Amino acid sequence: MAELAQLLAEIDQSQLLSRENSLAEAMRIAEALLFAAAEPLSEADIERRMPRGIDAGAVLDALKAEYAPRGVNLVRAGDKWMFRTASDLAWLLATGEVEEKRLSRAALETLAIVAYHQPVTRAEIEDIRGVAISKGTLDLLLETGWVRLRGRRRAPGRPITYGTTEAFLVHFGLEAITDLPGLEELKGAGLFDGRLPQDFGIPQPSDDMALAEDEVPLEEDWTQLSEEATPAADGCAP
Repeated sequence: MAELAQLLAEIDQSQLLSRENSLAEAMRIAEALLFAAAEPLSEADIERRMPRGIDAGAVLDALKAEYAPRGVNLVRAGDKWMFRTASDLAWLLATGEVEEKRLSRAALETLAIVAYHQPVTRAEIEDIRGVAISKGTLDLLLETGWVRLRGRRRAPGRPITYGTTEAFLVHFGLEAITDLPGLEELKGAGLFDGRLPQDFGIPQPSDDMALAEDEVPLEEDWTQLSEEATPAADGCAP
């Protein structure tokens, strides 16, 4: 019995070492793929290059933990993974950096409204801001790739609805749209002075790719939409 127990222990130890070696090799593969990639990679992209039976999610989580204390961190934005300079060291790379063209205040406010209130129409953006926005503002945000056309609202005129993209998450270093700051964080940053209406609040943002109940696809047939909007009167021929 003692010999059998020892044999089983040796087998278990061998299997454990084999799993550890497989994880270590998979981490090396993921590390190489991410460093060589010109763009962030999705978990599915990485798993396709892994040995059969390897869970890319577990590998990436392990690699993320390994890089956590380093000068470069592994981060996830939406469904994409990438290496980025640790946030507390970003200032070291700022010297001599080419300054990117800044968005106007109107564009920033519009982007924030889209992020928090999506799906949102142009008229709804203007209602929230309290002023009209130029067509060029939304065009600029579409060109940056941070805002996308989602669909059309089930309302007269079928206005286009807007939402954010995965590129928005990547650019602003957000793992998910729910990582956007809440009201208390915005107050702490000095963006609100505390003199707010009692019922004032910031909606819980959602960038679900699926259309909402009050949206229809962009390519929806306009003849059908017209018929839905103006049904035939009772007693009249269809």
